[in-house]
Amino acid sequence: MNPVSSEVSGHREAFRTCPLCEATCGLKLTIEEGEVTRVEGDPDDVFSHGFLCPKGAVLHHLDSDPDRLRLPQVREGDTWRDASWEEAFARIEEGLMPLIQKYGRNAVAMYLGNPNVHNLSSTIYLRPLIKTLRTQNLFSASTVDQMPKHVSSGWMFGHPRLIPVPDIDRTDYLLMLGANPWVSNGSLCTAPDMPGRLKAIRKRGGKIVVVDPRKTRSAREADEHLWIQPGMDALFLLGIASTLFEEGLVNTGDLREHCTGLVDVQDWVKGFRPEQVASHCHMEAGTIRRIARELTEAPTSVVYGRIGTCTTEFGSLSSWLIDVINVLTGHLDRPGGAMFPMSAHSRYRENKKPGGRGFRTGRWHSRVGGHPEVMGELPVAALAEEIETPGEGQVRALLTIAGNPVLSTPNGHRLEKALGTLDFMVCVDPYRNETTRYADVILPPPSPLQRSHYDLAFYDLSIRNVANYSEPIFPLQEGCLEESAILLHLIRMFAGQDASVPLSFVDDFIVKQWIQSEISAEGSPISGREADDILAALGDQHGPERILDFLLRVGPYGDGFEPDKEGLSLSLLREQPHGIDLGALEPRIPEVLATSSGTIELAPPGVIPDMDKLRQQIQQEPTSGLVLIGRRHLRSNNSWMHNLEHLVRGKGRCHLLIHPDDAAPISVETGQSVMIQSRVGALQVTVEVTDDIMPGVVCLPHGWGHNQPNTSMHIAASHPGVNTNILTDEAVMDASSGTSVLNGIPVEISAV
Repeated sequence: MNPVSSEVSGHREAFRTCPLCEATCGLKLTIEEGEVTRVEGDPDDVFSHGFLCPKGAVLHHLDSDPDRLRLPQVREGDTWRDASWEEAFARIEEGLMPLIQKYGRNAVAMYLGNPNVHNLSSTIYLRPLIKTLRTQNLFSASTVDQMPKHVSSGWMFGHPRLIPVPDIDRTDYLLMLGANPWVSNGSLCTAPDMPGRLKAIRKRGGKIVVVDPRKTRSAREADEHLWIQPGMDALFLLGIASTLFEEGLVNTGDLREHCTGLVDVQDWVKGFRPEQVASHCHMEAGTIRRIARELTEAPTSVVYGRIGTCTTEFGSLSSWLIDVINVLTGHLDRPGGAMFPMSAHSRYRENKKPGGRGFRTGRWHSRVGGHPEVMGELPVAALAEEIETPGEGQVRALLTIAGNPVLSTPNGHRLEKALGTLDFMVCVDPYRNETTRYADVILPPPSPLQRSHYDLAFYDLSIRNVANYSEPIFPLQEGCLEESAILLHLIRMFAGQDASVPLSFVDDFIVKQWIQSEISAEGSPISGREADDILAALGDQHGPERILDFLLRVGPYGDGFEPDKEGLSLSLLREQPHGIDLGALEPRIPEVLATSSGTIELAPPGVIPDMDKLRQQIQQEPTSGLVLIGRRHLRSNNSWMHNLEHLVRGKGRCHLLIHPDDAAPISVETGQSVMIQSRVGALQVTVEVTDDIMPGVVCLPHGWGHNQPNTSMHIAASHPGVNTNILTDEAVMDASSGTSVLNGIPVEISAV
């Protein structure tokens, strides 16, 4: 019996990992006559143990959505028609290559959306696509999300993807800022059944403290909820760090010998005593001091911050301070604290000495605004001006992959107008949405149930080391193309090769590059081996499975291509449809460190400008007036899952939360409409008056605004909501990371 698919009571059962958020929950699908009739949580999954959220339960509706594109579409004036793949790629080559030849590689920009990190093919083939296109105009959803955490991790640990995660299954004290895992299912923290894991902390006698300007579901379920002025997380954290030094509570334990810059940090935080920062945080100084003491008094503790701390003017500073406090309390790289996962596909080096090349930014700058590159990307807030502004290097064409920047990036109206001026646009996307409606060619990937799955991105952020591979549930429909083949077509084109070069040749070349890089790496299990021998050992696999198998076999649990050695491989994962548990996280410092010094560099120069800015800010009176923050819902995932009736039915969710004290002066009640205006835009929205939001703060969800012409998402259009990014200001960002400020936007509100 195939362990992935079996006959039970006349129905076929199949198992797979849900690809819709970071939680990586295991699913059990019942299939009858070629259709999924039921989706349940897989009780035998080694990580999720049967947990399932509403999004995973409707995965099959995404597969069967009639609005999902099955064939390429090409534009004919203001309409679109289906086309063959040959015609679509020919149209792309005719549209893009002359622009590159005339204006250079930077004339083509690329935007990558969030769903790419949930996709095995994208995670593997986007890197060679980016290298082949060779444009400096690369943009992604990272600069409206987590880029500050990449920057702070690069500063401190030497690599932007060395992100420590909260070991919530073993902690006694969890301090959360700007995070709502009860609804998000966890972010930069892969942990299925977050509600159950949070309940377990309290059940074993631990404590959860949530710091948030909104009383979220996570805040209601915590032991304590603290209000905070949006954007002031850095000051709150500085107050904690200052208290730890002032009251002699710093205890780095055996991390001390692996840290540099501790004295500098002590000097930097002196001017941020709780009594100096409290009024700006809208918090009592005594509360800040108490939290600092509780972090040190608990047997284990961890500070965890997410998007609410990242999408502020001081996002990188806040992200840095979170890990600094985890170091100062002795809880970094310790069970129950913040730890580094070791995924099955990570490039593990046995007995590796700490140290590496370190991390730097600003290898180039954006043409118009002069914004520094970070991780090869420019701030997405700069995309519109790069399209609009004439001159050498102007963006004249755009390639988007799994993204909807019109709804998800700042000042969406400005970007929308800019897209209409492009010479050519290509989108890899399953829908004609608010962004892809401007495309000349749309290339639809297959349904999630028609492709394999392995979480390359999220197992690197997992609170437990696990591995799980999912076979495709259904074969490709006639006329569909594998996503890896779509990307390989584009790679071949940008490499200057014509259709006479087989895609298999391009794929082989990419695989050999992975192999050669590993062979030449010191400490690699295949160091010094012949590339052709390794390639032959991978057999007749193709596409992402071949590269995944390679990564697993040279990874920390793999067989290293040794015939007599037992170890992890794709073949072994195929036999384990419920996944393989590789164990709890273990300490990894100092070997994991990739800084040039081989230490945790606690005092990176990059934080100094923001520290100086905050010193000046606390000398002034706290600002007044209304500010806007965002939110998400358990049934929503950014902008791309609003076309499923089961997820949008019921009470509307796109409304403005406002405190009674702020509603009274303009005489509005729940259900009435207001006009909300920022520096860059205005919109009309229905309000909900509630004391779940702190006075002086209003709140709108992101990802809505599905009321645009020429789209083909009928369910979403019937529940349009409003686009909050009409109000976000593209000129305001976290300078270190280029991340847009989405929380703490000054607004004015008037009754309609």
